[in-house]
Amino acid sequence: MRDQSLSLLDITQMDMSRHQFAFLSACETAVGVPTTPDEVIHLAAGLQFAGVKSVVGTLWKVDDSTVQRLVEAFYKNLCGDGTMNSKRAARALHREVQSLASEKDIPLAQRIVFVHIDI
Repeated sequence: MRDQSLSLLDITQMDMSRHQFAFLSACETAVGVPTTPDEVIHLAAGLQFAGVKSVVGTLWKVDDSTVQRLVEAFYKNLCGDGTMNSKRAARALHREVQSLASEKDIPLAQRIVFVHIDI
């Protein structure tokens, strides 16, 4: 999509069923639009509509250093044996959020910003 924007509608109409996992570390990737609060479509859900089985997203603004710490540890946990298994995503995210909880320099809002959505 070099010459135009990629919309959420474009994503939902793609076939991404061969993709098992996506990690969306940008801000508010699992939040809908405030003008339509009764609709639950957001980037993470859009990827699921397109066929991605397991998605990690964020619920609000994230701190870059927190994301970096969590993502590095998350992927070590997810791919620890050398292969990525999307079925381990929820457990890997839970473990890393738990480890952030012990770090007093990270505010609570940053420890609970991530959400895992799976089929």
